[in-house]
Amino acid sequence: MAKTAEKSASKSGVTPMMAQYLELKDKAGDCLLFYRMGDFFELFFDDAKIAAQVLDIALTSRGVHGGEPIPMCGVPVHSAESYLARLIRAGCRVAIAEQTETPAEAKARGGSKALVARDIVRFVTAGTLTEDTLLEARRANVLAALAPVRGAIGIAAIDISTGEMALESVEPEALGAALARIGAAEIVAPEDADPLPDDAILRPAREFASEKGEARLKELHGVATLDGFGSFDRAALAAAGGLIAYLDHVGRGTLPLLLPPRARAAGHHLAMDEATRSSLEILVSSGGTRKGSLIDCVDRCLTGAGARLLAEDLSAPLCDSGAIRARLASVGWLYAEPLLREALRDKLRALPDIGRALGRIVAGRGSPRDLGQLRDGLGLALSIRERLMARAEVPGLIEALLPRLAGHGALIELLTRALVETPPTERSQGGFVATGYDAALDELREISKNGRRAIAALEAKYREQTGIASLKIKHNGVLGYFIEVPAGRADALMAPDSGFTHRQTMKGAIRFNALALHEEASRIAEAGGRALAAEEAHFEELIAAADKAREAIAATAQALARIDVCASWAERAGERAGWVMPEIADDTGLAIKGGRHPVVEAALAKDGERFVANDCALAEKSRLWLIGGPNMGGKSTFLRQNALIVLMAQAGGFVPAEAAKIGLVDRLFSRVGASDNLARGRSTFMVEMVETAAILSQASERSFVILDEVGRGTSTYDGLALAWAVAESVHTSIRCRCLFATHYHELSRLAESCEALSLHHVRAREWKGDLVLLHELAEGPADRSYGLSVARLAGLPAPVIARAKSVLAKLEKGRAETGGLAAGLGELPLFAAAVEAAEEQCDTLRENLRALDVDALSPREALEMLYKLKAEAGEEPA
Repeated sequence: MAKTAEKSASKSGVTPMMAQYLELKDKAGDCLLFYRMGDFFELFFDDAKIAAQVLDIALTSRGVHGGEPIPMCGVPVHSAESYLARLIRAGCRVAIAEQTETPAEAKARGGSKALVARDIVRFVTAGTLTEDTLLEARRANVLAALAPVRGAIGIAAIDISTGEMALESVEPEALGAALARIGAAEIVAPEDADPLPDDAILRPAREFASEKGEARLKELHGVATLDGFGSFDRAALAAAGGLIAYLDHVGRGTLPLLLPPRARAAGHHLAMDEATRSSLEILVSSGGTRKGSLIDCVDRCLTGAGARLLAEDLSAPLCDSGAIRARLASVGWLYAEPLLREALRDKLRALPDIGRALGRIVAGRGSPRDLGQLRDGLGLALSIRERLMARAEVPGLIEALLPRLAGHGALIELLTRALVETPPTERSQGGFVATGYDAALDELREISKNGRRAIAALEAKYREQTGIASLKIKHNGVLGYFIEVPAGRADALMAPDSGFTHRQTMKGAIRFNALALHEEASRIAEAGGRALAAEEAHFEELIAAADKAREAIAATAQALARIDVCASWAERAGERAGWVMPEIADDTGLAIKGGRHPVVEAALAKDGERFVANDCALAEKSRLWLIGGPNMGGKSTFLRQNALIVLMAQAGGFVPAEAAKIGLVDRLFSRVGASDNLARGRSTFMVEMVETAAILSQASERSFVILDEVGRGTSTYDGLALAWAVAESVHTSIRCRCLFATHYHELSRLAESCEALSLHHVRAREWKGDLVLLHELAEGPADRSYGLSVARLAGLPAPVIARAKSVLAKLEKGRAETGGLAAGLGELPLFAAAVEAAEEQCDTLRENLRALDVDALSPREALEMLYKLKAEAGEEPA
């Protein structure tokens, strides 16, 4: 790279350094280029402008290019990770250009003016992070590759921080739901693919060949066939090929940890589309944060790996009743054994993230600290295994995990002997190999230690010899060891026969060298250099030993994560009474007694309030519930809580209810609430209809659907007609379990023709003019919607409420007389400002009375207020 840059510079007239930079920038493409210059990464031109704005650092200039100053900014190498994290969060991608030779090597190659060679050693992108400082401990960081092949779309997804890879293929219409489940931080796809996510990174189509993908997987895992890993179609293999090629590209030939791929079969997991995930706020709340989401409410994991696995479980609940029951049995066992659970959680609390430590080691970014984490984590795994093995009976799922916790004795023993108790994060300064591990290394360290004592003895000798009590022997990275005396006392050392050689004059001090000091310093430096080289060699040996056991270590990490998840569910259930193990049935029923919304209940509990529980019983003869009642009465909460209970049960956790029997659900749909999507040209009503259309086309008899206010985004008649038709389709054509909330009272007539439709409402009462929401579900249709009462509760002005009452009365009169709304409309001056006097006076009197602070009134003020109220009622005072 250096020679090429020098040739380019001679032709173009730019400096060799800038020519080198421009060549590297061309290789970096649309990534920001971090160009290593000494102790800084520098950025130039537009890269510098972007970085300076994102990082809020100074934008300067250096030199001239094309007659204009070159914009420049830089960040220190030692703190580069924090700046990288901010750039990645801002959506940037970064190419790291490092020096690939030392200045001495450059000088030997091309003379004193030779340019140090540099090359891009790594691309840093959102989906290819491994460093702790760039990752969230409790969140997976997934890279996904897509490959359309023969009408299907292959998906390869990997978290390179742990090496876990999954392959699947989906129909094009299911791609959005699959990507919503995966939650990839970065997506790559062939440049000719269609359709594509908006933010996909395009790569050459030739990289997405299924034959290449199959060959690379076989080569990486040393197998002749992939059958032992699962069944993969051509689309999934093509996606794997594209994924591995991209990892080759960003790692510049160094691949991260890649564990054997898992096949994700269609139908093995509860399907949910993007709208349902958003509506149920599974991993992220409506505010875009973890706080207020389902996982924030239920997560009691003590390890980052456990939290990541719990998020995966909630994102992809199971559809295999046997696997669900196995998870529940493990949770139930730990729930019933609080002492054992606490003992396990004490050990899990101290457990390092060995999966991610292994990922950094295999990717070539490991540190002594990562090796120490493997040692400590694998040791704790053995301790946890021993604790579990001591039990007479262990659930099948946990029993199957126990062998994965063993088998690392030799590696643990090696790392324990080789490493100090708390290894450093940097290896360049040494100090991480334990005393006693290598006798030769210990001898080199002793030489260095004795040398420092000898230096101290020399300092004392030179003070006595010169009579200068302030004489000191110091050390820095440029001069090495030197003698320093105050400038006023240096004359004696300047004499030719003094035995001291002048080295440097400073303000107020002069520095010297001496033969004995030089010899001792050379001995120390040689021993120190040999010691560092010995430690580096040991580090590589230990890394190789860990790498050799990569798959077994990864299996241990996964087993520990599953134990943590089981203990987390048990701990969450034990915090509060009323969480139970759900019964998983193979029928299509859904029976929940005393069900509650876990997130809302937790929020109310913080304020000392109680959540009102409700039952839900969907069976063959009542599989569609039509639910009416006022806004704010709890309809949406009731719908969501039952969907969440199904989701939690099939994820393998306890649920907030007195009892729950869940007939296995294959797809979960939620159409509750809507907002517009102007970027895609969709109004609120269009979004509502698109989501409803997806439900009607994809739901099956085994699905569970919650629908809220279908048709409210358009005119009354259109909305009512749509809601009627949708309810009929759900009942008669799809025949799935469904909770359907609505304000259209007319829909209650569907009960006459739909034998499996059951009418319900949320209860409310008016008390002395105020609306009291009971949040209780009752059988039968709602008597009215209480819309005006809710509006008053929301604070609408009294004249507006009064006018609404007047309009409502005329509309209801017209409907009663003619069977429709239109008859009453002709009589309404809809934009009139006047309000019937009686209505206004009545409301005004009531509002004035409510505003009175009776205890604060004097007798005279009370009498005057009575006169005023009589006048407002139309009566003259006597």
